Amino acid sequence: MTHAEQIASQLNVKPSQVTAVINLLDEGNTVPFIARYRKEITGSLDDEQIRIIADELLRLRGLDERRASILASIEEQGKLTDELRDSINAAVTMTALEDLYAPYKKKRRTRAMVAREKGLEPLADLILKQASDSPEEIAKQFINDQVPSIEEALQGARDIVAEMISDNANIRAATREKALKFGKVRVEKIKDAVDEKAVYESYYEFEGNVSRLMPHQILAITRGEKEGVLRVHVDVPERDWLNAIQAEFEEDIISPFAEQLELAIQDSAERLLLPAIERDVRREKGEVADNHAIQVFATNLRALLGQAPLANQVVLGLDPGFRTGCKVAIVDATGKLLDTGTIYPHEPKNDWKGSINTLQDMINRHHVTLITIGNGTASRETEKLAAEVIRGFDTSETPPKTAGQASTRSTLRQAQDTAQPPAQSKTLQPSNLQPATKIPALWD
Repeated sequence: MTHAEQIASQLNVKPSQVTAVINLLDEGNTVPFIARYRKEITGSLDDEQIRIIADELLRLRGLDERRASILASIEEQGKLTDELRDSINAAVTMTALEDLYAPYKKKRRTRAMVAREKGLEPLADLILKQASDSPEEIAKQFINDQVPSIEEALQGARDIVAEMISDNANIRAATREKALKFGKVRVEKIKDAVDEKAVYESYYEFEGNVSRLMPHQILAITRGEKEGVLRVHVDVPERDWLNAIQAEFEEDIISPFAEQLELAIQDSAERLLLPAIERDVRREKGEVADNHAIQVFATNLRALLGQAPLANQVVLGLDPGFRTGCKVAIVDATGKLLDTGTIYPHEPKNDWKGSINTLQDMINRHHVTLITIGNGTASRETEKLAAEVIRGFDTSETPPKTAGQASTRSTLRQAQDTAQPPAQSKTLQPSNLQPATKIPALWD
């Protein structure tokens, strides 16, 4: 399945629409530009859909790059099997890829590496196979200058087993899933840490389920930890990680090597697996909290920007355009949308008279008191259109029929008199006149 097909299935749109957006993005076009000026190519996808396509495309291409890098690295080591290749190609998340790559990733010098260099890997294999021979008797065969005792031989073999357990992709995935569902977060204040205003007092002795942590709690805990006030732990119930390990490495209770495997499992969990899972859980929950914070900010900003910029004004907004027409929207004094439409006063349709009639009708019906013109393509030509509409109301021979028309005439006339070249948001306040505002890209 291609990237376009994958994204199309997520958004429930046609693959051809997604392909068109991908091509436009690859050409260097921005999301706002595509949403506004390339509707006929994208099938009228909105800016939110196009942004999702852009983000998902970036994620999928990053996944492909990492996949290719991992395959090349494992193949270079001569350890790439057909089964492993299929698993890597089937991975759909970066986490799944990294879990599969963990046993082959180049690491800093570990205890398991040292044990392998000492030739203790065959002994580790016997622990995993749960052999029936005596561990001590077999360990004697591995004693040499580098391994002076039986205990060191067994310890080295357990180090290798512990790393193999920690690097197992299935164990990591199962333990991570359980940690996200049933894990607990413990937070405590660091002794002698300074928190003058007691900002993090609520978390000095805090415990909660990972799955029930609120985004604001995660952000506060993370800040407290970065400022050196709080210490954070993620606890995973023993039954969860132990069941995940035993599902892959079964212990034979009648084998003399059973104790060695049990010791290796405990060491792996405490020293390698659980710290890695804690990092994964905190990273995932942190990403969720960050995204939630961004959404809250966006919602608040949208509400703020949606407030009426001018008190007691019914505003008609014109978003200029040539081929695709000029978009028209009217909002009341509270910001409520009253009406929308599209006129085509410019090339290629040149419906100047029809556009004037449409605007005058909308102004009359909704008692518009202010016209705003977006700053963009065809803005100057549209300003001329607005001026002519205003002049249509400025006739001393025909008095206004309603109070709304009277207000329209005075305010729109003022807007005509104070006309300025389109610029970014600007308020003009001549004496004894109500303010006129030009807002760039009002329609969007």
